[in-house]
Amino acid sequence: MRTALVRGVVVATIAFTVAGCGPFPDGGVDEGTRSSGGASGDRNSASEALKDLRKLEVKGRAPMTGFNRDKFGPAWSDVDKNGCDTRNDILIRDLKEEVFKKGEEGCIVQSGILEDPYSGKTIKFERGTRTSMAVQIDHVIALADAWQKGAQQWPASKRKELANDPLNLLAVDGPLNSQKGAGDAATWLPPDRAYRCPYVERQIKVKVKYEMWVTQGEKDAMEDVLKSC
Repeated sequence: MRTALVRGVVVATIAFTVAGCGPFPDGGVDEGTRSSGGASGDRNSASEALKDLRKLEVKGRAPMTGFNRDKFGPAWSDVDKNGCDTRNDILIRDLKEEVFKKGEEGCIVQSGILEDPYSGKTIKFERGTRTSMAVQIDHVIALADAWQKGAQQWPASKRKELANDPLNLLAVDGPLNSQKGAGDAATWLPPDRAYRCPYVERQIKVKVKYEMWVTQGEKDAMEDVLKSC
């Protein structure tokens, strides 16, 4: 019963986000678009993304001076106050066949199956010291990258929103997330070419939503991807 209730809360919260009524700014994603972030990768969505991309300011990277993960708030806060931290909210959204930790039904995911958008592989998630890192939660716009493209000038509350916004979060293959690091589209794209269009579209949505800028190399890489969609 609690599983169904909390899942409903997660879906409702994200749905309200789309309407601008939730705890995050406009533009969140719902359960039905779990890995695509509302970006289908088709010609129409790519065309819209190109228009949005061309509205973004083009500037060089700001220095990393002062960057610290803590500048974006405590990792995986329960920002929507539903009793689950953001990491578990995203696991609930993105995994299939979830099993919850005993006594924490509907919140702490013990195991599940991920259809990884970055590699196209099916990955079994199992919580544990040596196994949890097989599935990680990626910030689609890495926080260090965001810091260099506007975030260091933001109030702490806005940085916390970015770090916990479902639009900017995906459950993905852990090693690939580590490989990506703080890379932008100019330096890293998902190995699964079929997901590159939705990935870049999603990055642009985040950039527009939070009014971040792009570097010229990043913009060129995004345009190349979108023109191939």
